Amino acid sequence: MNKYVLDQYDRPMKDLRISVIDQCNFRCTYCMPAEIFGEDYRFMHQDELLSFDEIIRLVEVFAQFGVEKIRITGGEPLMRKNLDELIYRLNQIEGIKDIAVTTNAVFLVKQAKKLKAAGLQRVNISLDAIEDEVFKITNGRGVKTKPVLKGIEAAREAGLEIKINMVVKQGMNESQILPMARYFKNTGDTLRFIEFMDVGNHNGWNMSEVVSKKKIIDDIHEEMPLIPLDANYYGEVASRYRYEDSDAEIGVISSVTDAFCSSCTRIRLSADGQLFTCLFASKGYDIREMIRSGKTDQEITSRLIKIWTGRDDQYSVERAQKKPQRDKKIEMSYIGG
Repeated sequence: MNKYVLDQYDRPMKDLRISVIDQCNFRCTYCMPAEIFGEDYRFMHQDELLSFDEIIRLVEVFAQFGVEKIRITGGEPLMRKNLDELIYRLNQIEGIKDIAVTTNAVFLVKQAKKLKAAGLQRVNISLDAIEDEVFKITNGRGVKTKPVLKGIEAAREAGLEIKINMVVKQGMNESQILPMARYFKNTGDTLRFIEFMDVGNHNGWNMSEVVSKKKIIDDIHEEMPLIPLDANYYGEVASRYRYEDSDAEIGVISSVTDAFCSSCTRIRLSADGQLFTCLFASKGYDIREMIRSGKTDQEITSRLIKIWTGRDDQYSVERAQKKPQRDKKIEMSYIGG
């Protein structure tokens, strides 16, 4: 009955993003700027994080609503101990059809094979430049591309599907659009460009630093002609293109210049059990307290139905309409993306 209720809603719930840790080994300038997230920054204690048992219980409830896709995020999720055990258990839940991890790939050399064996299907790898000098700036730690490229190769050898995510920021890495396209066209991995977004309050977001979807596509098309493709599924946020002379694809996620709030099917769970119905939300709903205070699955189910059917998130639409913006938004480092 729960799935029926939400299937009748104009935005069905299909995609659950789970942040499993708030720590990361990079300090990317658009997500965890070093001046905020320095060496003394206090991350969550272990007992603040949802346990694997708590995550599994919640996903079993979410699956009743029609959730089919699970994305494990962070921080850097591969820093969470025994993540392969969580992947294995998620894979046993009826109704879950797709499990992916968003990672910077550094730990994939050691973990890719066991993650694949546990049932992981895909890795979404963050890489914002292919040239070392630019990449060192974007990751905030002076790390070169080699560790990431080795992780990508390990994922490929393990048989994982690979998507590469590049956040494009004017004045920082827009020079890397064509080099990234050339490189990953040859590997056959799907490359997705993401407009620099105003998630959170710490990345110093400014509209003048956004490189639009149109600009990205036009620049690539001029050198490597592109053919637009249909969406793979309802609610897909990336506009898809294929090269004329190749089966390789690219995509562009354009939540700044194109609002897609009306078709959003995603819900997000923070590492400490706060539920968010929008990436640009200013507040969450405390689900951890419900679990730890002994609420039944039915009570949690009733709460989730109320949260989802009551959502009215239209942040990207409101931004485009130049309506007054909220003073505070959840940080990317906390909710994962």
